[in-house]
Amino acid sequence: MSCPLCQSTNAPSHYYSDKKREYLQCNQCELVYVSPEFLPSKEVEKQEYDLHQNSFEDEGYRKFLRKVLTPLTPFIENMKFRELRGIDFGCGPAPVLASMLEEEGVRMNIYDPFYAHNLSVLEQRYDVVTCTEAIEHFHTPHVEWALFNKLVSPGGVLAIMTKRVLDKARFANWHYKNDVTHVSFFSEETFHYLAKRDGYSVTFPASDVVLLRKR
Repeated sequence: MSCPLCQSTNAPSHYYSDKKREYLQCNQCELVYVSPEFLPSKEVEKQEYDLHQNSFEDEGYRKFLRKVLTPLTPFIENMKFRELRGIDFGCGPAPVLASMLEEEGVRMNIYDPFYAHNLSVLEQRYDVVTCTEAIEHFHTPHVEWALFNKLVSPGGVLAIMTKRVLDKARFANWHYKNDVTHVSFFSEETFHYLAKRDGYSVTFPASDVVLLRKR
């Protein structure tokens, strides 16, 4: 079995088990992930995502998204001398963050495998790539990560929002793992590994936000 993120073929370690699933950890990139036999079907995923009630008028949701927008603002302001282009990857049925970035002057595209499956936007390069509350859903994150590496222009920024693994003790009581569609769990160590391997500088402006600037 190879790691779904870094593709290491070293045997993973057992990380945690409960009545529903087993979780493994890669010994190279430290990703924690659901054992493959417990991955949900696309039908189950879609049913779960259709329950999400995010909307453009929901001020609570906009406030939530400002956690990733606020640390992006200095980058956007510093690049205002030219048109910035961005993409929100995994935007869901209501691309609210893309709309908020448009308000900041970024020309946005959107992509989502269920709700905005326009492959042509993945053939371009962008100054800003956002992925909010989506990376934890990836069954084969090495595929999406390789795509991110192609999407982000040199000097561009990849902004990710996902709750991070801290340790085994807190993982055991972590509500975040209980969502059947959450299958890939990243830690600071995992992001540091990816940044070093793929040529990014990395910062953690919030407990669930990471910014990766491409060198």
